[in-house]
Amino acid sequence: MREPMDIVTRISQRATDLRPAEQKVAQTVLGDIAGAAEGSIQTLAERAGVSEASVTRFAKAMGCRDVRELKLKLAQAAAVGQRFLDGGADRPPSSADGILADITHVLEANRALVRPEAFRAAAAALVGARMIAVFGMGGGSTTMADEMRYRLARLGRPVSTYHDAMLQRMVAATLGPEDVVVVFSVTGQVPEIIDGVNIAREYGAKVVAVTAIGSPVAALADILLPIQAMETDFIFKPSSSRYAMMMMIDLLATDVALQQADRSKELLRRIKHVLDAHRGGGNRQPLGD
Repeated sequence: MREPMDIVTRISQRATDLRPAEQKVAQTVLGDIAGAAEGSIQTLAERAGVSEASVTRFAKAMGCRDVRELKLKLAQAAAVGQRFLDGGADRPPSSADGILADITHVLEANRALVRPEAFRAAAAALVGARMIAVFGMGGGSTTMADEMRYRLARLGRPVSTYHDAMLQRMVAATLGPEDVVVVFSVTGQVPEIIDGVNIAREYGAKVVAVTAIGSPVAALADILLPIQAMETDFIFKPSSSRYAMMMMIDLLATDVALQQADRSKELLRRIKHVLDAHRGGGNRQPLGD
């Protein structure tokens, strides 16, 4: 599938090569992308202080057939959100306080979405699974998929993680009714993830989804562990949605451990034994590093 033209980058890169009148159009457009997308050619020409013909020449210089296509590309660019065009909110008074407040806020909001019966059902599926495949793509979901694997591996569960879209499809095709797919997706709208989950379902695998309520991935889940992303206008810090997913992982891993308590205790003891023998230290060190 052909990727859409990034008109903002194209204008920024080509602006200095344009005629003076067209440079004025470029400056006007970059100063208010949403306004340029919504306004008429006459309005844009008036704002830039040029003729309508100059606006038309500018559109063609940017690789568009006409001003209508230019406006469409600008509307697509504006759809990412104004905070990504103007830098969003200013730096918070204290970065540490602001980041901690966002983390606390997202944890509290997602705590309200927790349904204990869903976690018990998901844990039971994982305890009884022949094979567990964890899917995640993108930054946060990739990291959290690996985190899920780490949590389950130390509990002796047969688990693997897959981030590549082709591998997800291949693995999904090998699964069956005794297997479980755990899928992480903040939006629940990634086409490759949806495809992989659909294939797994077609072959009878159970799907546990950590994703947004009402999303396409949520609709495919046998067991939904919902999360809510809460993005702010301050775009320069990492997304706090990772903490919502991590909370769900910790709750799910704890339920898995409790449902096989005797086995979990022995496995965790073994892990602590071999780690302490390797690194030394006191008995309050974590199972890991």
